[in-house]
Amino acid sequence: MFTYLSIYTDGGSRGNPGPAAYGFVIRHGETIIHQSGKTIGIATNNVAEYSGILEALSWIFQNLSFDKQDRESQGEISGIHCYMDSQLACRQLQGVYKIKQPHLFAFIIKIREMEKKLHVPITYHHIPREKNKEADRLVNAALDGK
Repeated sequence: MFTYLSIYTDGGSRGNPGPAAYGFVIRHGETIIHQSGKTIGIATNNVAEYSGILEALSWIFQNLSFDKQDRESQGEISGIHCYMDSQLACRQLQGVYKIKQPHLFAFIIKIREMEKKLHVPITYHHIPREKNKEADRLVNAALDGK
């Protein structure tokens, strides 16, 4: 049986740059596997967006088994769908838009390295903000110190 994970991710800064945070929710179907929101210091919205994506993929790699024997017993994870309300970050990850800023390109390199480690197809999808409320809530909770 093939199964997909869904990641809903968001990042934001209050001021651009300003105090920044990311939030992400990892789901398997309707079940939340993990969620996190964390401040990252002073950064831009784009840095916060990419931080959220990278941290979500890293959590999956560190906490879910991608060993062949374990995958057979757990049910094979055949792909990951990443959903975000940042059209810019989404289009850059899809390869549609170029990345001109070197500090953002460094994030792309780290994300691509994590994609290779996971050994499953990963797709990036732009969604409206209304469909990303859980990740947005985690960003704001982190920025509010909750």
